[in-house]
Amino acid sequence: MRLLYDLGISAYTLLLRGVSPCHVKAKKWVDGRRHLFSEIERAVGKGMRPIWFHFASLGEFEQGRSVMEAIKRKYPHEKILITFFSPSGYEIRKNTPLADYVFYLPTDTGQHARRFLDLVDPKLAIFTKYEYWYHYFRELRRRKIRLLMISAIFREEQIFFKWYGGFFRKILRQVSFFFTQNIDSVYWLKSIHITQAGLAGDTRFDRVVDIPKHGKPVPEVERFITGAAHVVVAGSTWPQDEVLLEALLSERQTWKAVVAPHEVDEAHIRQIKERFPTALLFSQFRHYTPDDISEAQVLIIDNIGMLSSLYGYGSVAYIGGGFGAGIHNTLEAATYGIPVVFGPKYGKFQEAVDLIEHGAAFCIQNRKELNDIFSALENPEQRNVAGTRARGYVEEKAGATPIIMKYLETERLLS
Repeated sequence: MRLLYDLGISAYTLLLRGVSPCHVKAKKWVDGRRHLFSEIERAVGKGMRPIWFHFASLGEFEQGRSVMEAIKRKYPHEKILITFFSPSGYEIRKNTPLADYVFYLPTDTGQHARRFLDLVDPKLAIFTKYEYWYHYFRELRRRKIRLLMISAIFREEQIFFKWYGGFFRKILRQVSFFFTQNIDSVYWLKSIHITQAGLAGDTRFDRVVDIPKHGKPVPEVERFITGAAHVVVAGSTWPQDEVLLEALLSERQTWKAVVAPHEVDEAHIRQIKERFPTALLFSQFRHYTPDDISEAQVLIIDNIGMLSSLYGYGSVAYIGGGFGAGIHNTLEAATYGIPVVFGPKYGKFQEAVDLIEHGAAFCIQNRKELNDIFSALENPEQRNVAGTRARGYVEEKAGATPIIMKYLETERLLS
């Protein structure tokens, strides 16, 4: 199985190199790893012994943010090194003030893992949710460097719990301790004889609970929504979501929509503009007349990084991705105390399951269900009840970061 794993890593790398000339993300992935070890060697001084945080992408960074903030606040002399697997995380957070060093993660080979750890020599490694790399984990264990997984979550259908998942169970056994999002994950780990695990919760709650206090005003959005009966903020949308939004808005002329697509490349923005011909672009807002603004029903956010502030302007949030690989972040909307709506691919996300159980979120399968839900949420009493439950859920679930910090301090992993 290890041979297949190594072949898979090599094949994936070759594939991205092959498509990189004509694929923007693949090109960034490949180019970001050129001369990577030289960059690390130049930047990280001998004896620094940073705390290494690894994140797959932007969403996982948000799960680690509260822990990094707590460390920097209480132990300002600790150095933090961040690695990203994906360009979408690296490009947006490469200049984060929370880290002393930010790099791409070299691909997971034995040689790369040894060289990376020789150069970085971390005092501690912290990974998030579900990124498990055989060679890095094995080498950390061999060097007796503590490895923690935070916001970990496990489900019955994962390969770790199949009869043929022995190789992947071996990867899990390299982890020093798992801080899980739910108690079921602790039980699933115990079912394969992994006991170094405990319930902490999802660290994202500790960040999002305070977002409404620190949300940045967006004057353009304030002007755009003036006079609207209701506002839907549609975050991280994909084409399938935008088809549904088009149908929804065609029947609700008094609503306005702020649409923040997941991909903001020129082709996708053009596609959305074709679907909503009178839509305004955020980047061009200063050029629009008052009549343009009052008559438009859709504002397209053609940049990245604003979404957590935008939900504060919504009556209802629509979260994209539910008709593709899976929904995106629901908590950044729920924390503002507004109902949340999304498509059927939400089962892998504990917070989405919980929000539905609390009556704070609603899953839709098609255009009719979307229309029915929005008709119900036009009733202010129903909308307020769902929104209050959404905010209450976020407040109830905060508190994972202090649990993790207590472990780090008790184990004397910080100084």
